[in-house]
Amino acid sequence: MGRRMLCALLAALLLAGLTACGGEAAKEPEEIPEEAEEELPQPQPEPAPCVPAGTNPLTGEPMEEIYEADRPVAVMFNNLKAAQPQLGISQADIIYEVPAEGGITRMLALYQSLEGVETLGSVRSTRPYYLELALAHDALLVHAGGSPEAYRDISAWGVDNMDGVNGGSDADIFWRDQDRRRTMGYEHSMVTSGEKILAYLAEDHFRRQHEAGYEEGLTFTEDGTPAGGTAAEHISLKFSYYKTGTFDYDAASGTYLAGQYGGPYTDGTGGAQVSAVNVLVLETSIYVNAGDSAGRMTAKLTGEGEGTFFCGGRSVPIRWSRADRYSPFVYTLEDGTPLALGRGRSYICIINPRDSTLTVS
Repeated sequence: MGRRMLCALLAALLLAGLTACGGEAAKEPEEIPEEAEEELPQPQPEPAPCVPAGTNPLTGEPMEEIYEADRPVAVMFNNLKAAQPQLGISQADIIYEVPAEGGITRMLALYQSLEGVETLGSVRSTRPYYLELALAHDALLVHAGGSPEAYRDISAWGVDNMDGVNGGSDADIFWRDQDRRRTMGYEHSMVTSGEKILAYLAEDHFRRQHEAGYEEGLTFTEDGTPAGGTAAEHISLKFSYYKTGTFDYDAASGTYLAGQYGGPYTDGTGGAQVSAVNVLVLETSIYVNAGDSAGRMTAKLTGEGEGTFFCGGRSVPIRWSRADRYSPFVYTLEDGTPLALGRGRSYICIINPRDSTLTVS
């Protein structure tokens, strides 16, 4: 009995000693989480360029849909040597160049949209055949005066126009550029701007859009280089003793770079050289009006005639036709196949082959 008590007492003492020495039970070491690998950013694909859903009917190029049914604006440009450089001419979609009195030429420049177009000029007077060119595109004409015959025909033919000389409220869109007036002369100083024209048009003086069913009549393709055409990298067109125009093909841009008066034909706004994907030379009858002491001329722009088309550094003979002064030009190859222009700007020269000389190399 005494021995069992003694053993129990010793066991109790031993347990108490172990508890005092050990304290709390040892904790297991905490597991340190592994660091997550940093994810590298994945390269993002380049966003696709935003291509407008509409088509510019004058160039075949993409444009915002809100503009494609608008009537274009046609601006009369002074082309005397003393009036260079012109302003805003390089942004035109189509340029027509036609002889005027005294051996000079003038340009009628068409713009499907004037958004972003700044100063335009210098603006000069119009003639009946420039009215016909504007009507061929159902365009709104911008001019500064005109011959007596032009004023007669503006009224008779229903030409919607803005006139800087004899206009009413429309004259307010024009002003005299003081720097040009000082350095070039009063007659070369009248200008306007895309902003002022658009503000005037927003007042609903004219019908702004083509009527339903209107067709511009031009056909375009991505590459308008004529198949089997003749090499034509350098074009020289002598309109008269006073004016020779040149067009040199630039393969890098796929355009003809225009020149005149012995140098590049440049825009005074920004200095860009006038260029065009398509160059057309149309042949017709141009003659001085009988009894006109100023030597004003008439150009036959209805019916049909011959011409030459240049694109991609090559040329091919073509034919043009036009049913009446309100109809667009129709262009075909010699076999009657419709002519497809290259997408881009066009420069159209109208000449009398008896008075002008075309040289191609």
